[in-house]
Amino acid sequence: MKKNLSRRSFIGVTSAVTAGTLITNPVSTFASAAKSKQRLALVGVGVRGTGFWGKNIVDRYSDQIEFVGLCDINPGRLEYAKEYMGINCPAFSDFDEMIAKTRPDTVIVTTMDCTHHIYIIRALELGCNVITEKPLTTDEDKCRLILDAEKKSGKNVIVGFNYRWGIQFTRLKELLAEKKVGKITSVDFHWYLNTYHGADYFRRWHGEIDKSGSLWVHKATHHFDLLNWWIDSDPVEVTAYGSLEHYGSNNKFRGLNCRNCAYTSQCKFYWDIMKDKHAVKLYVENEKYDGYIRDNCLWRHAINIYDKMSAQIKYANNVVVNYSLTTYSPYEGWQIAFNGMDGRIDSWEGIPWRAKEMVNQAQLHAQEMNQAVKRDDSEYDEIMVTPNWGEYELVKVPRVKAGHGGGDVRLQDKIFKDPNMADPYRHAAGTRDGALSIMIGIAARKSIQEKRTVKISELTDLPLLAVRP
Repeated sequence: MKKNLSRRSFIGVTSAVTAGTLITNPVSTFASAAKSKQRLALVGVGVRGTGFWGKNIVDRYSDQIEFVGLCDINPGRLEYAKEYMGINCPAFSDFDEMIAKTRPDTVIVTTMDCTHHIYIIRALELGCNVITEKPLTTDEDKCRLILDAEKKSGKNVIVGFNYRWGIQFTRLKELLAEKKVGKITSVDFHWYLNTYHGADYFRRWHGEIDKSGSLWVHKATHHFDLLNWWIDSDPVEVTAYGSLEHYGSNNKFRGLNCRNCAYTSQCKFYWDIMKDKHAVKLYVENEKYDGYIRDNCLWRHAINIYDKMSAQIKYANNVVVNYSLTTYSPYEGWQIAFNGMDGRIDSWEGIPWRAKEMVNQAQLHAQEMNQAVKRDDSEYDEIMVTPNWGEYELVKVPRVKAGHGGGDVRLQDKIFKDPNMADPYRHAAGTRDGALSIMIGIAARKSIQEKRTVKISELTDLPLLAVRP
């Protein structure tokens, strides 16, 4: 048997053991490791780090946590981060020095996507648990290094998939678990980024594939994680199409950046960063330290990610998904349909003619990121459950207008307030979830580049399961 056991089979068997540990609740060790207060260190003090993983945590969980260190390459942003977050802890440019001097229990990683692996791996090696912003990383090689480091360290990594925790997405999970329309055979999932939110990715470092892995990885990892979670199976192959047809070089004029542009009156995408006081304090005033320009021209030639994306994903349980991502839609929202043997489940958000309301598209993303949860019991989102034979059922879900549909607070409550809270639908996401979500995006990227179907097994040695335990 030993002689005939191929390397692939051997890796599959040993990986199955590893997979068992990666599927368990990644938050559990955080609870056991926490002292009177969980000691946190943050690396990467951009808008996501100082806001969602910074000020929000300080404001909500000061009885449970304490920030003991901040780390970034930009000294100006570090000083502003302390002021904005309302904390007074040491700031460092050297990550190892921060860990050695502050001894955190947990490190939060919110650096540029392509550098996540550096800080995740080093934090694990130095004996810390890790919370990382999505995506886990940007390619399969870095992902393999993270999985190996976590296994060796005995520590845990949480991936910040807040969408899972949203009220509407959770209700969909419940209906699927109840098998309301029988066995699911296919899914249609379409996500629309509007000309404010979608365009903004192309102003930032996200518009360059070596930094973000493209929106297939940076943005769509959210959507692929939802699909993996809802379908409750692992992806096995991806066929994708994509191109850059709108942003980047696809315009007759371009400027240095929005503040220094001769075409502000002609460009429909002109953004005056100087009207955003927080962006000015965080970025504009600190450009001199690292040269990062927040209001870059979205027509610049350096942009090389896709702005039009479509994929077909096949799962180990034979479910097939048709997925698309649009980055210049007139409205922001999504539509999904689960086709089952006994019927169909439809849901949507932000589709104007369904909601019969006019929405300020310019303010929509800011409202979603706002952490002051606003709930109006007179407003609701809808899920339509339609059996093949019989009357449809309209499931009304209370609408939460902020914090990613209420998911932000629920995610952070689980991590910082009550790590041992019941989690029957397995909302908590670890490295296996993070890996298999980015693998779809990486496979899609590779499929476009090589014009072929890409199998997930080409990218990872994780065992691909038809039914997750």
